[in-house]
Amino acid sequence: MHNDDMYASWTLAFVRGAGPRYRQIADFIETSVAANRMQPGDRLPPQRGLAQHLGVDLTTVTRAYAEAGQRGLLEARGPLGTFIARPAEQPLLQMLDLGMNMPPLPLGCDLQDLLRRGLAKAMERHDVGVMMTYHQAGGGPAEREAGAQWLAQSVERVDPDRVLVCPGAQAALAAVMLAYSRPGDGIIAEPLVYPGLLTAAQQLGRRVLVAESDADGMTPAGLERACRDGGRLVYLNPTLQNPTAHTMSVARRRDLVRSAVACGVRIIEDDPYSLFLDGAPSALASLAPASVFYIATLAKTLTPGLRTAFVLGPDRDSRRNVLAAMRSFAVMAAPLMGVLTTQWITSGAARQILDGVRAEAQARQQLARQLLPGPFPAAAAGIHLWQPLPDGWTAADLERVARDEGLSVTSSEAFHQGPGAPNAIRISLGSIPEREALAQALARLAGLVSRQPRGLRDVIV
Repeated sequence: MHNDDMYASWTLAFVRGAGPRYRQIADFIETSVAANRMQPGDRLPPQRGLAQHLGVDLTTVTRAYAEAGQRGLLEARGPLGTFIARPAEQPLLQMLDLGMNMPPLPLGCDLQDLLRRGLAKAMERHDVGVMMTYHQAGGGPAEREAGAQWLAQSVERVDPDRVLVCPGAQAALAAVMLAYSRPGDGIIAEPLVYPGLLTAAQQLGRRVLVAESDADGMTPAGLERACRDGGRLVYLNPTLQNPTAHTMSVARRRDLVRSAVACGVRIIEDDPYSLFLDGAPSALASLAPASVFYIATLAKTLTPGLRTAFVLGPDRDSRRNVLAAMRSFAVMAAPLMGVLTTQWITSGAARQILDGVRAEAQARQQLARQLLPGPFPAAAAGIHLWQPLPDGWTAADLERVARDEGLSVTSSEAFHQGPGAPNAIRISLGSIPEREALAQALARLAGLVSRQPRGLRDVIV
């Protein structure tokens, strides 16, 4: 790099909330190296000159160069200056997880303290021997009342007698499928779908029927055709859908409910994300309570460690049927988690955690939208994004190359049924604990997406 061009590539815009400026400079160097905008052997500007160019003080640049040096990106050559290091001199990168969909730690909320106080309250009110023995499957009256209170944030007219407490949404999904379909029956779904549904259907011997979909999701005509092909249940994730983050319109929800009722099939409404969205459309369970099994897990809104999900059935008989099916593989939810969850919900602690998770998730959405190319849905809500890829990349190739460079992302192929998966990846924003580390990961990913892939053929031995 000639001296005249020394500052040409330094088009760095500092981002509020992305960490100290010296780290943003170091991240910029790392991203530029990943994108081949800075090559091994390139000489970096003198620190004083770069400080003037970026409008920061000399100490900031000095700390940035030191940070980049610790990452193995730079090498100092005495009076000759500072240079981009050769690849062999760069250390192995720590894997940064953008693949696991989970809520971030809540902003302004001490989760450890809430956990300590919640367990202390549980110990005050319940005998240890009682908590450590077998409990009523599906939750006792207090747990179902707490579940109804939580579900009432999203669904109208919640009767506690229709609420079932399950050890996670996957168990709830499998139990509904066991109770209301038989081996060989079809489970109707959109082309892009939660992978847990595909796994459950395969293990239970059910067929997944892909219904025609458009930009607003499954179409009523597609649902009706799939019903004629043996569909017995309809699976929908209509709000901030996983993986696309699309939210289905109210009009489409009403049309799908009418088609399902006309076909005589039940709907499984998997709704882990609607509490992140202000003004979320009416739940399908509010539009057609007699036709919908509504599943809401706390794993995506509070913490996966609770291992608790609530199922709202169409009636009391459906609750008994699903409970009987669930007993074939899960005798009960963990009593200690049930006691803690109930205490958190009734005391308001669960809502406090949710508010903190929502605030942190929104800040991470804004950060991702500043650093990544997009395009993204209008609503900056939820804990994941769907990133379309430019020509030259395939989703599988990007997933593989990202892993080699210390990033975990999820290819569209994990969600798509059959050939022709869209060229995109899902980016999860919650599993990296620190926002500064998330900014580093997103900047590195943005550099990777923007560069042209080279030499991606697998080695044959």
